[in-house]
Amino acid sequence: MANNFKEFSIRPANNNDISNIKKIVFSCLLEFGLKGDVGGKDSDLLDIEKNYFAGHGFFGLVEITESKTPVGTFGIHAVNNHTCELKKMYLIREYRGKGVGEFMLQFAIAISRETGFTKMVLETISPLTAAIALYKKFGFMEIKPKEINNRVDQAFELNLK
Repeated sequence: MANNFKEFSIRPANNNDISNIKKIVFSCLLEFGLKGDVGGKDSDLLDIEKNYFAGHGFFGLVEITESKTPVGTFGIHAVNNHTCELKKMYLIREYRGKGVGEFMLQFAIAISRETGFTKMVLETISPLTAAIALYKKFGFMEIKPKEINNRVDQAFELNLK
């Protein structure tokens, strides 16, 4: 996939990246008054390789190309043979509003299509207004969440065909 953001690159994460991934995810959650939950909602971060790549998914680490400094994350988790879930899409504050989120989402959608998924779903929470606006811009349609909890009050899906 062409990278129009030469100063940023996306690479497959591995278990050696877990501490950096957790820093990004948990710091972003904290900004919005939310807590990380490694015993529950965030337990997938304890083994990136098993929880994403072993199941035909992907976990991307967004880095500043020159310094290799990690600034964002996203995961694609297989729900079934046709549907994937976009998870853990976070970008540290100073890089938001510069198109990096769009770059990440384009990459996630492209990887999902290449893998053969025909639908992408995601769950989110209302305070993440910029992320929700991005999802809608890309054509995600609101659906009913499987469950409502302290980290989910909205869900979206995108037809990848």
